[in-house]
Amino acid sequence: AVFTWCSVSTADGSALVKIGNTTVICGIKAELTTPPSDAPNRGYIVPNVDLPPLCSSKFRPGPPGEQAQAASQFIADVIESSDLINMEELCIEKSKLCWVLYCDIMCLDYDGNLLDACIIVLLAALKNAQLPEVTINKETDLAEADIQKKKPLKINRLPVGSSFAVFDDSIIIVDPTAEEESLSTALLTVVTDEEDRLCAVHKPGGTSLSGEKLQHCINRAITRNKEISKLVDKVTESTKTAK
Repeated sequence: AVFTWCSVSTADGSALVKIGNTTVICGIKAELTTPPSDAPNRGYIVPNVDLPPLCSSKFRPGPPGEQAQAASQFIADVIESSDLINMEELCIEKSKLCWVLYCDIMCLDYDGNLLDACIIVLLAALKNAQLPEVTINKETDLAEADIQKKKPLKINRLPVGSSFAVFDDSIIIVDPTAEEESLSTALLTVVTDEEDRLCAVHKPGGTSLSGEKLQHCINRAITRNKEISKLVDKVTESTKTAK
């Protein structure tokens, strides 16, 4: 995997990730809004995956296709299940004001393994994001942001996805290309965090997978998480040194 930080200067946080021939970019835009009524002390994150025609001839112009919608929902589920960020820390004042982070992920070059790339680029962009200090003026009851005082987001977990192409429960290929995905009988994505916890398993139909093979995939995902986490930490440290 190849990482590039600060890819979009107009975003509050951004990153570009390349895995094999698949390239995705993520830009995060932070906005102030009213917390949802069912969670008055929490902010929220809205991920959106875009698969434009420029990334592959298999995608057409128009509204988001089924694969893009499924990817967006999967990323939202991973954010929730992995406890990636404490949403309460995005709340500025209960029932009045909170941050909403719009995470737009665009695929620039598609060659399979999309979900893995989306999770990593989201994680990298969130680690790169900084939010200004916001207070509510007691006299005017209006929000005041100090853009000179910015602080990074606190990342609680490091979820990493590992995708597999399954061929009749006998052959399993890690990091499949688009061609391998199209020829496979089933696809599987396993998400684990740095403490070896299982965060999500995504298997959109296809042939069945034995418990033994599934456990093998989970073990491989745990190993890969450690590899990716080291790479993210290495890039983070090099970025701090460069600054």
